[in-house]
Amino acid sequence: MIDTAKLREHIFDVIGAIHNVHKVLGAGLNESCYQEGLQIELTQNNIPFKREVSFHPTYQGHLMEATFRIDFLCKSDIIIECKAVPKLIADHRAQLFNYMRLLKMPCGILVNFLPQYAEIERYFFDEEKRAIVPANKAIIGHRTH
Repeated sequence: MIDTAKLREHIFDVIGAIHNVHKVLGAGLNESCYQEGLQIELTQNNIPFKREVSFHPTYQGHLMEATFRIDFLCKSDIIIECKAVPKLIADHRAQLFNYMRLLKMPCGILVNFLPQYAEIERYFFDEEKRAIVPANKAIIGHRTH
């Protein structure tokens, strides 16, 4: 069983960094602009991260040639997938969930920077049950001028 309270605390500062990026940049920019802003924000807050991390999945113990890329890997165990789209859809969640399962990462954050209020969805991976557990979905943001 996963300790969701502990995981929420673990991602608190990362969520704050995402929130600050949207507060400063506002709505309506492209994804790469928000990613660059998040890189700066994470660096300024001394939150360890790697950007655009590529990995190869395995199948029955064999490394596959297929390559996937995650937007950010924070604190070695939090995946952040950034979007700038009119609305998050099931395909965006599936992408994050697959990355979490393939890498056995306990935390995943899906963020949509495009709307007036940033949409931030947090998920936890219960490896024992091989299931994704949604932490409460939240819309966090500030009005932009």
